[in-house]
Amino acid sequence: MVPLRVCHRLVHLSGLPSSSLRLPFPTSMAAPQPGSKTLRPGISSPSHDGPVRKRPRMMATDAAAPMASEECSAMKAEFARHAEYLNTLNDKRERLVKASRDITMNSKKVIFQVHRISRSNKEEVLSKAELDLAAVVNQHIGKLVKELQGTDFWKLRRAYTFGVQEYVEAATFCRFCKTGTLLSLGEINDSLLELSDKSVEPLQINVLDYLLGVADLSGELMRLAIGRISDGEVEYAKNICTFVRDIYRELTLLVPLMDDNNEMKKKMEVMLQSVVKIENACFSVHVRGSEYIPMLGSSAEPDYAFFGAADYDQ
Repeated sequence: MVPLRVCHRLVHLSGLPSSSLRLPFPTSMAAPQPGSKTLRPGISSPSHDGPVRKRPRMMATDAAAPMASEECSAMKAEFARHAEYLNTLNDKRERLVKASRDITMNSKKVIFQVHRISRSNKEEVLSKAELDLAAVVNQHIGKLVKELQGTDFWKLRRAYTFGVQEYVEAATFCRFCKTGTLLSLGEINDSLLELSDKSVEPLQINVLDYLLGVADLSGELMRLAIGRISDGEVEYAKNICTFVRDIYRELTLLVPLMDDNNEMKKKMEVMLQSVVKIENACFSVHVRGSEYIPMLGSSAEPDYAFFGAADYDQ
């Protein structure tokens, strides 16, 4: 197809009038005639039967827009409250984890202090251990009491349970070395009431954490019994053996009745090993005591393999 300006140029050169030039236009590209109506998309062409029918328009009312805006604002405010609650809970959990680590570390120091006990320094060592244990309660467990209010100590138990178990182990260890008895859960919780606010529900150590701490106590008593035998306190070691055996027997009857007892089952296996080691040591002293009784209390390093405790952690 020849461009329009080229056609005009040819007409001008040939001397023909421009009116003689007629270019065919396609029907679809024809320019609209004056007075004609152009149809917008979506409107059917006019017919002989009737007028053109227009498609109805859908327009939002003025009242619907503010209502949607109010619902969106309310939803944002609700999610903002949830986010603030979760952030506060996570911050509290981090503080509890830090307090639990402090309780664990200082409770272990109390246990190490009690292991220095002997015939000559029993009163002195136990007095120092009780003071250190009271400092753990006032300084570190007091932080748990301030952080945990209402039902928080049930929701956040996993954040501080290991510190509580270590404290129970240290407290029961001190009580046994002093009186030869087991510190009860009620006595521990009564000692924590002084730290709690009277207007809120006080922090109470639950039964599971208490039993887990008592199960760990058997390992410390096993080490104490081996040490007492090496110092010649055979009767004291026998009392420890009877005490640990009774605890293991009672827990054996209780553990199958517990709902969440997976962790307790693992500790019961370790507890059984501690019982066997103490029994072997006491049995060796009773049966073959005449062969090494002169060694007891000497400065020589004791042979724990002879007592049936070859893997004793010195």
